[in-house]
Amino acid sequence: MQLKVNNGDIGFGTNVKDIEVPKALRRKVRSGLTYFDDAMGGEGFTPSVVTLFTGTPGAGKTTMMLKLADSLTGSGALCVFNTAEESMYQVRMVTERIGVRHGFAIGSETHVPTLLEKCDKLRNAPENKGKDFFLIVDSLQCMDDGKYKDGGINSKTPERVLQQLTEYCKEHLVNAIVIGQVNKSGQMAGTQKLKHMIDAHLHLSVEEKDEQLIGCRVLETLKNRFGSAGSAFFLKIGDSGFREVGRYTAL
Repeated sequence: MQLKVNNGDIGFGTNVKDIEVPKALRRKVRSGLTYFDDAMGGEGFTPSVVTLFTGTPGAGKTTMMLKLADSLTGSGALCVFNTAEESMYQVRMVTERIGVRHGFAIGSETHVPTLLEKCDKLRNAPENKGKDFFLIVDSLQCMDDGKYKDGGINSKTPERVLQQLTEYCKEHLVNAIVIGQVNKSGQMAGTQKLKHMIDAHLHLSVEEKDEQLIGCRVLETLKNRFGSAGSAFFLKIGDSGFREVGRYTAL
């Protein structure tokens, strides 16, 4: 599967030293959550990056994404949390429990082309001009790429969905964090192609071996095209969210 990536007017055979990188791609966008920014390479998000976020059942994937959306909004970004698994009422009740401070935009679209059209309207609204844009999708396996008129999906649907989201991010220099489901063994559900399509892959699990850290959540950077991978962050989870208690940083 070949992604449509915007390379401007760079001709084939151009010397790589002659390529001028757009200023927008040299920027970093901090979320305000130190552990998450560090997991992304130390300075936050690079515009255009698509991040796959997986986790074992009960680890707190949705809670972490809601805290991320709240923090991004507080940092001045426009963040949309698109819930395709739970109702917006359910999401609201969770935000009440964890005490969000700033809020964020919410949607419940399963049809990706419609979702992206609505994202365009939000991004282009006068009050949002100039804001960094983030789309959080919960979850990949619930989305429909629109290939079939009757809304049918198949085993290739997640690949097509991720391709649409990735091309959108590359075209508009915006960011997406896509929650992905895992199988019974805790591994990412879906084909290996998904791993190659994304820019970053973060995984959240529950520590079960270290006696001093049992029950802590472990946020691992499994892949990062714009920073280092191999780091792990140990987090305590409480009513208000996550608190870092230790880390292992790859060299």
